[in-house]
Amino acid sequence: MRMREELENWERMQLSPLAVLSAESAGRKQPEEPDDLRTCFMRDRDRIIHSKAFRRLNQKTQVYITPSGDHYRTRLTHTLEVNQIAKTIGKALRLNEDLIEAIALAHDVGHTPFAHTGEEVLNERMPEGFKHNVNSVRVLEKLERHKGQPGLNISREVLDGVLYHSGYGSAQACASTLEGQIIRFSDKIAYVQHDIDDSIRAGILKEDDLPRQYTDVLGHSHGDRITTLVTNLVTHARVMMEQTSSREDIRLCFTEDVDEALKGLRAFMFDNIYKGDVCAMERERAALVVNYLFDHYLEHPEQMPQLYQQIVQEEGIRQGVCDYISGMSDAYCIALFKEITIPRSFIQTL
Repeated sequence: MRMREELENWERMQLSPLAVLSAESAGRKQPEEPDDLRTCFMRDRDRIIHSKAFRRLNQKTQVYITPSGDHYRTRLTHTLEVNQIAKTIGKALRLNEDLIEAIALAHDVGHTPFAHTGEEVLNERMPEGFKHNVNSVRVLEKLERHKGQPGLNISREVLDGVLYHSGYGSAQACASTLEGQIIRFSDKIAYVQHDIDDSIRAGILKEDDLPRQYTDVLGHSHGDRITTLVTNLVTHARVMMEQTSSREDIRLCFTEDVDEALKGLRAFMFDNIYKGDVCAMERERAALVVNYLFDHYLEHPEQMPQLYQQIVQEEGIRQGVCDYISGMSDAYCIALFKEITIPRSFIQTL
């Protein structure tokens, strides 16, 4: 028996009846022969980790643009924290950790440089708008390359989890798997808490600045709040999972008091940090850079790499420019802006 089949048998015996089994995946757009060693979701995870888009997350902003310290989060460290939280929840619920990991690692590969500022600019510049979750799916299905072909040919369950990871509201569509639903909550648990931690480190916030009506529920430290949120989601999910045999009947959620507290802290961060006065100047400068590059490449598409020139031919110039800019790291975006705008001497020094 091949090792992959042993792993698939282990899943059948050990995972919850509501988990997605690797052997029962809905498959890929392009059928492939199964791997001898890895399950389909392990294979997806490996392709994502080895992708260029994943590596670029290391130099993409989480909240603070080009921070001077080494200890501030980047989009990559955010992704790793989401992965850790999600796998903890998944293990407690006996769900498929390989599927969870693949979705977690891929969920932000379509994020722009300069965090939500870059996303807002591209949303304004694109006639159909721009959302990073939709773009993450585009990166996985078209912009990355696997064996010389467009896209990584990722499993449908992973793409579904990536597409529906964003947003926070009961009226929004959610992932079709419990594994995918976990990523949406893990994303919120991670970024609200680590953005508070980074803001305290930057001297912009103090723990005592956080509204007590929320911290009295969630906890008065970074670790306590994450523990409360993870434990609450797991405990509540277990109750729901015991009451049904169909994953389609379950929509994961916190208890009402914890949900209100997390949403309250999230709103506090939007008002005071994400959209607040402290980062306003940096957001304005970042928007200027992204808008300038967008206009420049609309005028000079021939200066973009061949992949994006091909997209211009197939899908139009705005889509090609958007794909190029959205994939840039903060550092690369700034470097291109300087290269285009700052005069260089034509005289060589002897």
